[in-house]
Amino acid sequence: MSDTINEQRVLDEFLELVQVRCSTRAEREIGDILTKRLTDLGGTVHEDNAGEKLGGNCGNLIADFPASDDVHSDLPTIMLTAHMDCVEPCGDVHPIRENGIIRSDGTTILGGDDKAGVTAILETLRQLREQKLSHGPLQVVFTIAEENGVHGSQNLDTSLLHADFGYTLDTHNHPGCMTFMAPGKNQLHIHIQGKAAHAGVAPEAGNNAIIAAGKLLATAPQGRIDEETTCNVGKIVGGSATNVVADTCDIYYESRSRNKAKLDKITQAIIDHFTEGAKATGCQITAEVSPDYGPYELAKDCPAIKLASQAAQKLGFPVKLEESGGGSDANHFNTYGVPTVVLSVGMENCHTKEEYIAEKDLYDAARWALQIVIEGATKK
Repeated sequence: MSDTINEQRVLDEFLELVQVRCSTRAEREIGDILTKRLTDLGGTVHEDNAGEKLGGNCGNLIADFPASDDVHSDLPTIMLTAHMDCVEPCGDVHPIRENGIIRSDGTTILGGDDKAGVTAILETLRQLREQKLSHGPLQVVFTIAEENGVHGSQNLDTSLLHADFGYTLDTHNHPGCMTFMAPGKNQLHIHIQGKAAHAGVAPEAGNNAIIAAGKLLATAPQGRIDEETTCNVGKIVGGSATNVVADTCDIYYESRSRNKAKLDKITQAIIDHFTEGAKATGCQITAEVSPDYGPYELAKDCPAIKLASQAAQKLGFPVKLEESGGGSDANHFNTYGVPTVVLSVGMENCHTKEEYIAEKDLYDAARWALQIVIEGATKK
């Protein structure tokens, strides 16, 4: 398998890209680098206006690559996607190679999430070009603002999207593993309005919104609801000073489920709990829901999964289908009507300074992406 990709080039490009700072909504530098590389590899690159919508400095990149020849031009268009941004701290990354493992020096994240996916896609395009391999039409999408709630793909200009099915290269585990089912997620903002008063002179004249929040949170839905449904209180902000009875408190929640009906049910249960409990606290309570993304479930015999499985088997990778508890760009692509599977590319301990990736997984991710495209060129 070692001759199907250029391992040294994959390694060099990965080590280069992880050292490019790429904070969410500040992807301009990496966006410019990738635009040039996609163009140099024969792609027609479009940048949408998602960055403007989100207050960022770069949009999503959507690149179209024609089929290798007219014979293959009528094949389904395959989409390969990865995101450009990383969680903090992602500046001044110093990657270290040791015993086949790549990690940071411990002061930052590594950035394998998702530079491993980006690198695999770029190597796939280079091999197709250099080896003059037959392939159908391709779309490559590099998204922004994935790490703060998958908002880049949420604001994607879908008029540019025309793939038949796709692959998001963006999760842990060894290549050969893929996610066919993931939850939808809602963000909830609960606002509690109490009454301010001087805490030392007339505390009895006030109504403490923080106390009201505490009483209601003690019995609020929280944690795992069932095997595919969860909710979490993640942030509480209240009050202004210790000498003022707190007149406001804001609670920030999320709800998730792989089942849309259950997602709606737990979200409504949270809203009802607080709004119906308002009377007992004497406070005014409002609830606002902001959907982040919807759930998806792909049939295990759908074309995207069958093709990825065939490619993995051809390479000798064990095939494993998994359900996920988290969302990704694939949630939005599936909502847009492009059946999209999440492929494992090997990064581990993501979102921490202990993040790492095995070199073998880095190379195998590129092999898998390339083999998927090659298998897709075989007419059935």
